[in-house]
Amino acid sequence: MTVRTIEENGRSEPPPAPTAADDLRARFDQDGYAVLPGALTQDEVAELRAETLRICRGERGVVEGALPPVAGESDEDTVRRFLCVHYPHKLSALMLDTMRHPAIVGPLTALIGPDIKSMQSMLFVKSEGRPGQAWHQDEMFIPTRDRSLTAAWLALDDATVDNGCLWVLPGSHRPGVIYPNREHDDARYDCTVESYGFPYDEADAVPVEIAAGSVLLFHGHLLHKSLPNTGRRGLRRALVNHYMSASSLLPWALPEAEQPMAQADFRDVVLVAGRDPYAYKGLTDIRTPRVRRDRSGGCDR
Repeated sequence: MTVRTIEENGRSEPPPAPTAADDLRARFDQDGYAVLPGALTQDEVAELRAETLRICRGERGVVEGALPPVAGESDEDTVRRFLCVHYPHKLSALMLDTMRHPAIVGPLTALIGPDIKSMQSMLFVKSEGRPGQAWHQDEMFIPTRDRSLTAAWLALDDATVDNGCLWVLPGSHRPGVIYPNREHDDARYDCTVESYGFPYDEADAVPVEIAAGSVLLFHGHLLHKSLPNTGRRGLRRALVNHYMSASSLLPWALPEAEQPMAQADFRDVVLVAGRDPYAYKGLTDIRTPRVRRDRSGGCDR
């Protein structure tokens, strides 16, 4: 790389030193992911774990598909009955505040830009023996017109290989290709389809082990997966939020009648930074909190 200098009064000045934001962007552009160590305090993490229990007990509202609490059941066993709750930010003010947390949103502005919206939250509770997800790309599920989709995976417990941390294929985001997907019957994974036909090998995969309170940011085109929790006993809880540029439309649902596909714009979103150029459209409340099915509960196929 050629280093350019600024000549002023006949003297050469060194280029400005790279900032933390520059370093974050460089790592993210190269690998498709970056870790924010200790983004949340341990007190904040403890409160999110306590809020997870309240959600699983039904104390924060109805979760579609959730079984009713069992009398006399321990707190851990109550939580263990869940694999994932979608849209917990619609139930919990704390989960919504975490979606807007400066320690997460600040770094995101360096990657996405000053105007950011979020469209989804997922609260994963993976107890021992529960499945992971096969290789996939988030952009395949949530298509953004400008490819700005970015996940923030917040560990509420130490995420390790044993308890089912994420695995990534570094650099797999760079081609910008959405690979084909198919149904599978692999008992290690939940009902989510698997991506295939990509030019990467399992040997290229890297486990991302992070401590509770740390955040993994990753690109919407990055291939990633998780394996089952093989620990003897214990939970691997994580809160995952998805973000994108507020300056881009979000064609996450079919357009209204007689509306061109290019104008489709999902408006069940939360503005977390900057301004929303499409605020004139208003917001909608479309998605409702629900549980994610796994093979023990039957897959929707």
